Amino acid sequence: MILIGQYDSPFVRRVAVALQHYGLTYEHRPWSVWADADSIAKYNPLRRVPVLVLDSGEALVESSAILDALDDLVEPSRALLPRSGEARRAGLRISALATGLADKAVSLLYEHVLRTDERRSQVWVERCVQQMSDTLDLLEKERAGRGGDHLLGSFSHADIALGCALRFVGEAHPSLTDAARRPALAAHAARCEAMPVFAAVVQPLHVAV
Repeated sequence: MILIGQYDSPFVRRVAVALQHYGLTYEHRPWSVWADADSIAKYNPLRRVPVLVLDSGEALVESSAILDALDDLVEPSRALLPRSGEARRAGLRISALATGLADKAVSLLYEHVLRTDERRSQVWVERCVQQMSDTLDLLEKERAGRGGDHLLGSFSHADIALGCALRFVGEAHPSLTDAARRPALAAHAARCEAMPVFAAVVQPLHVAV
């Protein structure tokens, strides 16, 4: 398999963490959505990452869809989400909040990178900040209420999605992260980053356009 995209993307990284956890071997092509857009387009015309190219040549796009396919490649008992039931719904809901948070963080980052102060939409910036802050508050409440080392009782895609999103937000928008205000999220992020499967696929945020 081939994983396309850089590990500073929270979406690429969540796929890479799952691959590491499952022990699935893959080639990593750290292509940039800017510098390597034409190469990415051969696999995904949207020129977005992650892309996972299967041994058959099929190219899978969008992190949640990729992870669903990976879960099918392993024994059901090893899957990082159950196939049905309350735990699956909770895991998907938390993952959706975490990836939505990351998506807003990416949008806000590019608003600052691609636009000059004169062209920047302050209304859009304030909206993104509010959406991210409110989501962080909700995730803090969720994480504190669940306790334990893992959100669903055992390591899952929800843990990965939240851990990857928190690192990205912390690097891209440090003013929005406050360990004192959200200690449960800070503790979750620290536990994730200490895990070998996270440490194996880490890259400091770098934005080049």
